Amino acid sequence: MKSVYVKIGIVIHRTAALVLVIGLLSACGTQPTETSASASQPTEEVSPATEAPTDPPLPTDTAAPTEALATDAPVAQEGTVSFANDILPIIQSRCINCHGGDRTEEGLVLKTHADLMAGSNNGFVVTPGNATDSLLVELVTTQKMPKRGPKLTPPQIQLITDWVNQGALNN
Repeated sequence: MKSVYVKIGIVIHRTAALVLVIGLLSACGTQPTETSASASQPTEEVSPATEAPTDPPLPTDTAAPTEALATDAPVAQEGTVSFANDILPIIQSRCINCHGGDRTEEGLVLKTHADLMAGSNNGFVVTPGNATDSLLVELVTTQKMPKRGPKLTPPQIQLITDWVNQGALNN
C-alpha cells in the first residue's frame, strides 16, 4: 500500500512541476508582433542549444513548487508547508462545513491545529512525520473526503502530505 502512495505522490509532484513549467514557458515564450517593414525579412532560427527543453528534467526534491499554479490550490513557500498559511485555508474551504462549527461528524473538529491533532471518535487522524499512516492523507488521497462539495486538487493533497511528512507542525 505504501508503494501506491509513493507512486501517487510522484505522479502528483511531476504533474504539478509540469504544469508550472508549461505555464512559465507559455508566459515567457510569446514573441512580439513584427512590423510590416520587418515582416518581409525571414526570421532567424533559434539553435536547439538555446531553446527551452520540451521535456524538462523534474526536480528530485519533494518540496512543493514556490510559484502559484493557475488553480485554486495554494502552494507552500520555500519548501516548508505552513499550517496557518497552507493547510488551514484548505480545511476552511473544504472541510469545516462538516467538521467545525455546529457540525462535527465523527467527533472530528478541524477549527484549529490542536483540534486536528486531537483526532476523532475513531482516534488520531494525523501521524506527524508519516503521511502513509495518516488517515487524513488516506481519505483525501482516495477522495473519500470531503464527502460533499469539491474534492481536493492534487496540489492541495500534496501540500497536506508534505505538511504531515514534515511533522504536522503548528506553524
